Amino acid sequence: MTPFSIALRFAALALLVTFIAVPQLFAQVFEPLTVNGAPAIYNHGNLVSLTLSHLRTVFVATFASVVLAVSLGIFVTRPSGLEFLPLSRTLVNVGQTFPPVAVLAIAVPLVGFGETPTLIALFLYGLLPIFENTLTGLTQVSPLTLDAARGMGMNGRKRLVGVEIPLALPVILAGIRLSLVINLSTATIGSTVAAKGLGEVIIAGLQSNNTAFVVQGGLVVAMLAFFIHDLLSLVERRAAQRIGA
Repeated sequence: MTPFSIALRFAALALLVTFIAVPQLFAQVFEPLTVNGAPAIYNHGNLVSLTLSHLRTVFVATFASVVLAVSLGIFVTRPSGLEFLPLSRTLVNVGQTFPPVAVLAIAVPLVGFGETPTLIALFLYGLLPIFENTLTGLTQVSPLTLDAARGMGMNGRKRLVGVEIPLALPVILAGIRLSLVINLSTATIGSTVAAKGLGEVIIAGLQSNNTAFVVQGGLVVAMLAFFIHDLLSLVERRAAQRIGA
């Protein structure tokens, strides 16, 4: 990245943090989007609290997806787990087969309203890209590299930890990045089942016909997704550089 693009990113990040912390400073910017004297800035909750709740929900669900999807990916690439690959693919595809709204509709009667049904929906929705990228990364490790590791006396566990996972890490991180960014936007629907998050701002705007609220919620989610995508892309590049890819 050029110094200009880096400076631009820092400026955008500073602007986002300022808006979340002190949104009233931007009231004049959003006033043209209001009608009939409606408030220009969301005033039914604290944006800092909603943003932190939104991020917590997304990160917890994604972490759970990473643990299961990576574990499954490792298991089905071992000789003892190859026969379970079709079953594993079927399981991780459940989240993509059923849209998050449908998962919420099923989960609410079972676990009630709040954050839990949203966590379940995001967890299921985030499995597929992580699982498939784990499979891709591990199966693309060169057989010659693995033979060299065996020749050095490394057993299966040491080959996995010391050779396969480090070489597959950039691809696995790409899957995690994709899952995380998707879940950041998908988490907004959690507010329909009383989960705290930035979806509250968007839904409040839709219910009151206040475009300013909708734009505010959408912009914060979009900018968070951009910066998290950017950060994880940087981590991927660093991981790829370490293995000479």
